Amino acid sequence: MNGIIRIVLSAAAMTLMPLLLVQNSLAHCQIPCGIYDDHARVALMLEDVATIHKAVSQIADLAGKTDPQSQNQLVRWVMNKERHAQNVIDTISDYFLTQRVKTSQEDYAERLAKHHAVIVAAMRAKQKADAGVVDELKGAVEAVAPYYPKHEH
Repeated sequence: MNGIIRIVLSAAAMTLMPLLLVQNSLAHCQIPCGIYDDHARVALMLEDVATIHKAVSQIADLAGKTDPQSQNQLVRWVMNKERHAQNVIDTISDYFLTQRVKTSQEDYAERLAKHHAVIVAAMRAKQKADAGVVDELKGAVEAVAPYYPKHEH
């Protein structure tokens, strides 16, 4: 019996190990270092949105094709769409919501709602291959952009 338990625990550890090794490099530090460029993060989210839009277009072009290369490319575009939508979610939740949207802000509820709208739109972009949904995501990101203007250094 101990051997079986050891095998099950070993298998569980091997299954969970990749999850323990994943690091989120987009979140940046969660200390007041003062070097994080909020405007640049918004620009990167818009770049993610452009990639999602391209992915949706390519998915539509490849839909119905059955040759191995087309199927391979279809899967790659779906994976990229997922990754870039997750980048947007991570940037909003791991940085902006934890460090820039604060209860002390006079317009806190409005800011919170707009940032939440980005997360919801990015989640929908993951779920669908629809350019209209991607346009909604772009609009949601653009709605938070005025909170993070470009500063000259």
